[in-house]
Amino acid sequence: MYTIYNIYVLAAFGTIGGGLFGFDISSMSAWIGTETYMDYFNHPNENLQGGITASMSAGSWIGALAAGFLSDHFGRKKTLMLASLIWIIGSVISCSAQNVGHLIAGRVVNGFCVGITSSQTPVYLAELAPKNIRGRVVGIQQWAIEWGILIMYFISYGCSFIKGPSGFRLSWGLQAVPGLILFVSLFFFPESPRWLASKDRWEETLDVLAHLHAGGNHNDPAVVAEYEEVREAQAIAAQAANATWMGLFGKTMWKRTTVGVFAQVWQQMLGGNVMMYYIVYVFQMAGLTGNVNLVSSSIQYIIFLLTTVVTLALIDRIGRRPLFIYGGILMGILNFLVAGLMGGYGHSMPEVDGNKNIVWQVTGAPAKGIIACTYLFVAVYGFTWAPCTWIYVSEIFPLQYRAKGVGLATSANWLFNFALAYFVPPAFKNIIWRTYIIFGVFCFCGVIHAFFMFPETCGKALEEIDLLFDEGIPAWKSSNLTSKLDERIHEIEAKNLHGAEATEIERANEKI
Repeated sequence: MYTIYNIYVLAAFGTIGGGLFGFDISSMSAWIGTETYMDYFNHPNENLQGGITASMSAGSWIGALAAGFLSDHFGRKKTLMLASLIWIIGSVISCSAQNVGHLIAGRVVNGFCVGITSSQTPVYLAELAPKNIRGRVVGIQQWAIEWGILIMYFISYGCSFIKGPSGFRLSWGLQAVPGLILFVSLFFFPESPRWLASKDRWEETLDVLAHLHAGGNHNDPAVVAEYEEVREAQAIAAQAANATWMGLFGKTMWKRTTVGVFAQVWQQMLGGNVMMYYIVYVFQMAGLTGNVNLVSSSIQYIIFLLTTVVTLALIDRIGRRPLFIYGGILMGILNFLVAGLMGGYGHSMPEVDGNKNIVWQVTGAPAKGIIACTYLFVAVYGFTWAPCTWIYVSEIFPLQYRAKGVGLATSANWLFNFALAYFVPPAFKNIIWRTYIIFGVFCFCGVIHAFFMFPETCGKALEEIDLLFDEGIPAWKSSNLTSKLDERIHEIEAKNLHGAEATEIERANEKI
């Protein structure tokens, strides 16, 4: 069968898995403020609506935990194929929802797929991509999430003009289409060379690396150097065969495990969930209602999309650490500004625009200030933590623990996603503007943790990132370290390759 090796084509179709995550987010956020949805599901209160929204995250948490086992045993490619089939099933269940329980069941099934794709798509792409563009390639995952959010939001907005439940049924049913596209496209994808190496399928490993990086030339210096790196890493991994979940907290692994888990936790605790799931509620508090609210809400998704594409172009030059640190500071300030505007200029209401879950409103210039701060927050989030976290977590684990480690870190993301999706509606009703103070404090907690514990991974091969943790290099000094893979490539290029090309791979094998 024809196999695609162009890394950008692989990323474009592979990250449809991220797009599924985005579809599920806005398929709910676009409907929760509409009369059709409220009437059909008997006007869910703040606790029930939190549960409906969070049900997807609950499924995603389970899916992320299962993803490591599935990916290690069946391969990255087959695991993503399975996830796409699960997505189609979940979309059918959601589309046919007759009551709240039925809808929650569909969202849990969809979430199981999202948990798998959100953890294993970055792993798959990180293991395929050349190190010099790995951040850009893996970051497309976040961009795909945002495209999914935007596309489904506008589909839902269009369907909201259809009278009766047919509107939300059509939009939720259309979610199955990208899942089908992902499933079919994966037939034409190569398997991860790192996973092939973990199964001692060395000829296939070399062949995939050669096609990915040198048009099929097995003797290209970059291919030979990376092949050697993979063999050495696999030799080390073989000594820790049958790596267990507990191994992630062993003497040599606990640092990167805590960094990966907390990178995902901080991403959730910054306040981005409020903007993604409940932006309609925020704008209702700022005095926007009806279609004006829906259109204004869509603007933040467009901003999100545009700022992330800037990051994709720059992240392999500016690195990961600056985005974590300066992004967290700016978002913390914006959270405090929103809290100040809401608390200083708002007033209580029994309900807003018929929504009893919203009991606070701000009008006039302060309301415009809240909207402006919201847009700025989304811009900073899209430029920094939103894409950077997925990239970073896919890079920091060694081969034998990569699938499990990323799965565990992603499960933490979904656990806190669930908690926040459930927490925000009651928070808006009970503590109102103070909700933003909580998120602001967490922003600065994330900044402090990133400064002291997050080493720079930009420009380094996956196999040499281990040194950043194993040799105890301070995170704030890690940016200036040169890549040993580059040195190895230069050594190979400097050799007299006229008689040595045919034996380079054999030498690498004998070295192991």
